[in-house]
Amino acid sequence: MMKGTYITDITQIPYFQSMPESEQETLLQVTERFPFRASKHYLSLIDWNNPKDPIKRIIFPDPGELDASGSPDPSQEKNYTVQHGLQHKYPQTALLLLSDVCGGICRFCFRKRIFMDCQRQTVRDYEPALGYVRDHPEVTDVLLSGGDSLILPTTRLRKVIQEIREINHVGIIRIGTKMLAYNPFRITEDPDLIDLIKEASGGEKKIYIMAHFNHPNEISPESIRAIGMLQKAGAIIVNQTPVIDGVNNDPVVMADLFKKLSFMGVSPYYVFQCRPTIGNLIYSVPVEESFRTLQNAFRMCSGLAKRARFIMSHSTGKIEVVGMNNHNIFMRYHQAADPDDYEKFMISHSNPQARWFDDYEPFTPGTGPIREWLFEHDPAAYSGTAIN
Repeated sequence: MMKGTYITDITQIPYFQSMPESEQETLLQVTERFPFRASKHYLSLIDWNNPKDPIKRIIFPDPGELDASGSPDPSQEKNYTVQHGLQHKYPQTALLLLSDVCGGICRFCFRKRIFMDCQRQTVRDYEPALGYVRDHPEVTDVLLSGGDSLILPTTRLRKVIQEIREINHVGIIRIGTKMLAYNPFRITEDPDLIDLIKEASGGEKKIYIMAHFNHPNEISPESIRAIGMLQKAGAIIVNQTPVIDGVNNDPVVMADLFKKLSFMGVSPYYVFQCRPTIGNLIYSVPVEESFRTLQNAFRMCSGLAKRARFIMSHSTGKIEVVGMNNHNIFMRYHQAADPDDYEKFMISHSNPQARWFDDYEPFTPGTGPIREWLFEHDPAAYSGTAIN
């Protein structure tokens, strides 16, 4: 009964029923704006007696979401949409939005416009999108995303994956999913899916599972079993997570997550700055605090457990924070929509309140040698961001 069912009506949750009526009314306003969805499996991982339970924080609505600040599309994905449901921002990677449904809805989702907007941004007829990929030999990776691509039936996934695999220049198919946390039974109870992975992840082409574990408590025994089955079938699994206030903005928690993943052969891939999506402010942490959390977590990890890069998925590209000192933050483009941006290394005056790249003001450094002002001990000698 637990395994295949999802709850989309928050009033069915006993914890919600126990809340004062005024609090219930507020949460219903939240879910009217940003829908609620969770699997019974995921809800079973919550300690409802702990007001700060991290799993509850991930999935259960919060009145703070009614804060109207933020953008529906902070990374300007619409600017890189080249076919309905297909984004092509970086030369090597195309992103195919296959589904507008997930196994659960993260409260801090950066693509929540898909759940709020009645206009479909995902594809049912993906042939035009695959035609675009065939016509662009620079595309080596196709990312199946959404929503969650594993919410789709295996028969549909098989058709898409087989067609992509036949495109000569595509060597990697990535499956973006949080099902390993939200509903691992989707994997463990579907032998056809495992067969598909075996067929599609061999020779010179590979299936990568882009997992989404935010906290160690999400890694249930069922999750571990599903991970093992996918790996045995030939898939490579990597993990990405944003830094979320009240979930993993603690070096010990983040280190525990990295270690658990690495022990299972899952590489920590990206740690993201929480995007300034509408309703997300209460989940975000200042950029510099996020970076320090990650660096302090790394102190507790082996080399294999600390392979993640700290990234802001900005409209102009993936901006990596590479270092800080007492009064500077250092950034570079890890991926760039404009190839010229790869040349840029950015040095900014520290801004402890900054929650996004746009909160750092650009400026042109003085005429003195870079060594003079970069290692200058008086922060008043400069301000803003230097771009070289």
